[in-house]
This record gives sequence, structure tokens and C-alpha cells, in this order.
Amino acid sequence: MKNAFRVFAGRTAELAGSPWMFVVMVALTFVWLAVGPTFHFSDTWQLTMNTAASQVTFLIAFLLQNTQNRDTRALQLKLDELIRATGGARLNLMNLEHLSDDELERLKEEFERLSRSRGSRP
Repeated sequence: MKNAFRVFAGRTAELAGSPWMFVVMVALTFVWLAVGPTFHFSDTWQLTMNTAASQVTFLIAFLLQNTQNRDTRALQLKLDELIRATGGARLNLMNLEHLSDDELERLKEEFERLSRSRGSRP
């Protein structure tokens, strides 16, 4: 089930972010507007679009979050491997995602000081 959901979420994210989907959604909006006079711009006519848009947005948010979480995990693993393979690298940097915001801010300031001391701009 997890694999099927991963594949479904990935394909949905690709499709939702494509230029063609944007064109399709604009076209559907124009069709909805065009049929407005037929339905006398009724509450039902408006509610149909509002409900459809809300439900699509709600469901897409979960699918995109799943895809984003997976991409972030993969990126973290790649960075961890680069840190591990680099001689002289601080291995304690491999789990930065577990630090508090204050600890991350202190580390950022440390890197900015190092950057300035070496003559480069942050």
C-alpha cells in the first residue's frame, strides 16, 4: 500500500505541477463561467465550483506533502553521504534536522563568521 501511494503521490505531484494542468484548470474555469448564465449564476452553480476547488486543494495538499517529505529525506541522505565521505568534515552536522531552531541559528552564525574570516561574503 505504501509503495502504491508513493507512486500515486509522485505522479499526481508531477501532473499537478505541469503547465498542461494549469491550462486545463483555466479552461475548466472558463467553462464554469460560460455556463453561469444557463444556471442564472445560482447558489448551486457557485457552490459546485467552491466545493470542487476546496476538495481538490485539500487532497492535493496531502499528496504534495508526501512527495515533499520523501524528496527531503532523499536529499538529506545524499547530503549525509557527502559529509561522511568528505575528509575533515564534521560528522555531527549529519543530523542537523534534529536540532532546535536556536541551535540552528547559532550554527548559521558560526558559518557566517567563518565565511567572513576567510574573506568571502555570506
